[in-house]
Amino acid sequence: MKIDYNSNKKLNNSTLLNLHQLLLKPRLVEEKMLILLRQGKISKWFSGIGQEAIAVGVTAALDKDEYILPMHRNLGVFTTRGIPLYRLFSQWQGKMNGFTKGRDRSFHFGSQAHHIIGMISHLGPQLGVADGIALGNLLKKNNKVCAVFSGEGGTSEGDFHEALNIASVWNLPVLFCIENNGYGLSTPTNEQYNCKHIADKGIGYGMESHIIAGNNIIEVYTKVTEIAKSVRENPRPILIEFKTFRMRGHEEASGTKYVPNHLLEFWESKDPLKNFEKYLIEKNILEEKYKEQLHAEIQLEINTHLELAFSEEKIKPVLEDEINDVFKNYEVKNSKASETKENIRFVDAISKALMDGMEKHDHLVIMGQDIASYGGVFKITDGFLDRFGKDRVRNTPICESAIVSTAYGLVVNGMKAIVEMQFSDFVSSGFNPIVNLLAKSHYRWSQHADVVIRMPCGAGVGAGPFHSQTNEAWFTKVPGLKVIYPAFPEDAKGLLTSAIEDPNPILFFEHKALYRSVYQDVPVNSYTIEIGKARLLNSGNDMTIIAYGAAVHWVLETLKDHSEIKADVIDLRTLHPLDTATIYASVQKTAKAIVVQEDSLFGGIASDIVALITDNCFHYLDAPVKRVGSLDTPIPFQKDLENQYLAKSKLTDVILEIYNY
Repeated sequence: MKIDYNSNKKLNNSTLLNLHQLLLKPRLVEEKMLILLRQGKISKWFSGIGQEAIAVGVTAALDKDEYILPMHRNLGVFTTRGIPLYRLFSQWQGKMNGFTKGRDRSFHFGSQAHHIIGMISHLGPQLGVADGIALGNLLKKNNKVCAVFSGEGGTSEGDFHEALNIASVWNLPVLFCIENNGYGLSTPTNEQYNCKHIADKGIGYGMESHIIAGNNIIEVYTKVTEIAKSVRENPRPILIEFKTFRMRGHEEASGTKYVPNHLLEFWESKDPLKNFEKYLIEKNILEEKYKEQLHAEIQLEINTHLELAFSEEKIKPVLEDEINDVFKNYEVKNSKASETKENIRFVDAISKALMDGMEKHDHLVIMGQDIASYGGVFKITDGFLDRFGKDRVRNTPICESAIVSTAYGLVVNGMKAIVEMQFSDFVSSGFNPIVNLLAKSHYRWSQHADVVIRMPCGAGVGAGPFHSQTNEAWFTKVPGLKVIYPAFPEDAKGLLTSAIEDPNPILFFEHKALYRSVYQDVPVNSYTIEIGKARLLNSGNDMTIIAYGAAVHWVLETLKDHSEIKADVIDLRTLHPLDTATIYASVQKTAKAIVVQEDSLFGGIASDIVALITDNCFHYLDAPVKRVGSLDTPIPFQKDLENQYLAKSKLTDVILEIYNY
């Protein structure tokens, strides 16, 4: 069964020949890569043979400055956008001229110069990133579309639902391109979903959808061209299902033994390149001689660029470079605070920092559940909607994962983003894009990710296991994330201002019990406080007590009741990066140390701080270094049970124990 090109009445011969050349190049590149894979010169390959018409057709239909988010079978996106082949070859060989400095393989990279944003292996977040890029286009009013690829297997992920729902609710100009190629690794489509067509899912989102023959380059190019033109004029999301087939294994090692032979034979007859070449020759558009010449020219280009990649030296590991590239280099030091101050609450300090950031950066967008007209559940953004408008103060559906990905997409498109988790507990629904997308972005391909995620957290409000956790330890373990946790209004305002300026992803923890209980004289102007610097609150020689968040106030209350104890009290303020210099200097002076956290004891950051003190200050110590943490249980809501749970209940005993040691 051949492909029917008879519907072509729109494309001139020049366009047809150009599409043929664009289609041929990724096929020849891939055939060479399969040889190199067998020779052990590249480590892995995800074949797109038989699917090239989709990547090539979509890319050719879009303007060169319109973003595309491809998957690992979309080599045609990269070649059509004109990325030099030697850079692709260097990428696949783990060379420095690649896009990830040897840190990631395959197509797990992007190139801002080519408006290509690469995938992560978790698939789903890519769809949300496209939402963010499309939102940026919408806010800029630049009449650009964004196209994002996924396979039929990826449509089973929750991120697919979330991303399409957001795009529909916000009318985002994004094309969701689903390559239905028959199998998710070895799982056939009838085990992935129970509707006739993926395009049918558009109905559930109130979204226009189309089905396109994915192996027909003319149909792909002409229909996507029409759709893209329409979306530029009338911004909205479109779901496009491309019917195709995966002719080789999920990756080469997996093979295709699970695929019935009749399917392979059927789709072999619908090969997009062979059929298109035959059509062009029959129509006297492509001459055999020119075809052979074109093959030779592309093969020469491939071999020439391979030689460049092969001749490039292997990467020599430089430890300092690896460590320094985890974060984008940026220092926010203390800026001068006004001598004029106002006595405000912790919650007011947060609100004022956000207000200052929104006024300074007209491309900063705040997103979260109920943050617009309602002002957020803690009323921190009350009045923001009237001041900045609904474009920049955006209520979101209940979809933490896609919203985090959307925030990243905004950054990719040159904007800034703040996401409010209604409660820090809910961040578990957005965990994947935080730890696998935001945290690794700069290290992987030098794309900064200045997303601030606000995390209302903590006990003392009787909210129970789903609304009272202080879950900072989930993130202090992840390289690439900065974690801030202030205890006082002055620090909250200055550090949040710094977080907004910082180009790296930051989780900003705000203790709910401090919101309206702690007041302080705070400078009225916008000022910054250096991230990663602790503050010495009290000085004394008896011991060092290290704490953060609400635990700082517990420590100060306890010492007030025991005036005989003179201790250094260190408010960490930032948990990552950690101010070890201040910690070590104090412990070397006092020779005793206690680390206090509200989090449950096992696996918290206190354990690591104790280990660091032991490693670096052991010879100065006159007593065991003690941790004080809450019970290793979920946090209960009933007040007496909550009091028993919290570390505060045992703090006095531990301080007295170390004081008398």
